[in-house]
Amino acid sequence: MRDIASCFGEYAIKVNDSSCGGTSTQGCRPPASLIPSIQNAVTCCYRIKLSTQKLLLITVTWCKNLMDQGLIINCGDDPSSALKVNTNSRLFRKKKGNRTLEFDNSKIEVFWDLSTAKYESGPEPVDGFYVVVVVDTELGLVLGDMAEEVISKKLKSGIPPAAQFSLVSRTEHFSGNPLYSTKAQFCDSGTSHDILIRCSGEEGLKHPVLSVCIDKKKVIRVKRLQWNFRGNQTIFVDGLLVDLMWDVYDWFFNPDSGYAVFMFRTRSGLDSRLWLEEKAAQKDQDRVEFSLLIYACKSP
Repeated sequence: MRDIASCFGEYAIKVNDSSCGGTSTQGCRPPASLIPSIQNAVTCCYRIKLSTQKLLLITVTWCKNLMDQGLIINCGDDPSSALKVNTNSRLFRKKKGNRTLEFDNSKIEVFWDLSTAKYESGPEPVDGFYVVVVVDTELGLVLGDMAEEVISKKLKSGIPPAAQFSLVSRTEHFSGNPLYSTKAQFCDSGTSHDILIRCSGEEGLKHPVLSVCIDKKKVIRVKRLQWNFRGNQTIFVDGLLVDLMWDVYDWFFNPDSGYAVFMFRTRSGLDSRLWLEEKAAQKDQDRVEFSLLIYACKSP
């Protein structure tokens, strides 16, 4: 039996294949005069599995604008369970603290410290912080390089047992120039990959072209984008099939308020269709897939 890579080799593009090197890197380096777009918000959805086999989804949103910067934590789809932390307000600023929530008959304790957090260009801190979520006395979610402090010193009952948690989706909002740069790890055991999305023009802006590069290797190039504003392509990354979908319709036909959408979503090699129905996807609840969703606005 042939492996997944060879079965899909006719259609899938391998990111780590040597054939992607050489001239394929041309066009992956944007001109220095083009300033990358600004990342306004990052939303990460985590799937937590307790020792009781109970499943819980926790969403963590990092946001930043001209007035505010902070963190929002949601349990499931219940907006009443949201915990909002504003770290940049003159009226209310709480960069360190804890709070107890009740959701779906579970006690949820949230501990955070952003007082020494360091940021790059986006709203998500890179180090000097922690966010820890304890669900029914189990360690449900651990974020940041300083999490050991709260686990060892502030949890008076001792170190709680750790539940299983995985990042299942990541949504990023950008605004500015049509140049978007981010990173993504498509599986827990994989490496972090650099992703660059760029909309440029041939013969000026008369014939716009969409280019997507992963680790400086071009994986797709869509010519005459105004006629090919929706589409998909399968690529092969870290032993996984990844479906890449783009929809830039609003860039051309609703430019005042429209967003372009780019999605990267892992797919099992046994799945013959691009998207599975929800019922079919629920047959194997232990299999955790990952998706990266990018909302891109060309205007500030």
